[in-house]
Amino acid sequence: MVILVIRHGESEADILDVHEGRADFELTKRGHMQAAALARFVADNFKLTRIYTSTLKRAAQTAKRLSEETGIQIEFDSDLMEFNNGLLAGLSREEADRLYPKVENTPIDKAVYGQESKVEFRNRAVSVLNRILKENDPEAVIAIVTHGGMVNQLYGALFHTPVGENAFFCTDDTGIHIWKITNHGSYVLKANLDDHTRGI
Repeated sequence: MVILVIRHGESEADILDVHEGRADFELTKRGHMQAAALARFVADNFKLTRIYTSTLKRAAQTAKRLSEETGIQIEFDSDLMEFNNGLLAGLSREEADRLYPKVENTPIDKAVYGQESKVEFRNRAVSVLNRILKENDPEAVIAIVTHGGMVNQLYGALFHTPVGENAFFCTDDTGIHIWKITNHGSYVLKANLDDHTRGI
């Protein structure tokens, strides 16, 4: 089984420099161009069998481009949404710092300001990844269109890394992580592949 774990294109929140998370911003013009380039690249190099996506607009719009290019229907899954950042969603960095100061040393199973805990976030990733693996046969080629935070949680779910560790897989706009899942183990073939966005 091959899994392409893909981050959405540039969103309006990136330009506004606000806390995004569950704030439901759309792609920018550049984000749509990135998504179109992503879709062409995937269609030229992979024979997709399924497309799963977060329900948030920026991911759904990216997945829509991929669906149009490959002819594969989108399957929406709310478990692929970004970290639930509660009351911080949509706020400017300055406003968030003023209204909701950072709370140090919050236990991984606790949360503040209406957010989900680190444990809850990881459990969502485990749940959705297990479901996708069970729903597909060993020859499947799957695209998962999601968000930067969820990309990291899916890595954690796949490799059973400790929850709350400050280790991150960087993912650019429409960056692709290519995984191969076999009976012998799980392999990362490429991480944050973004050649398709050059010049955009």
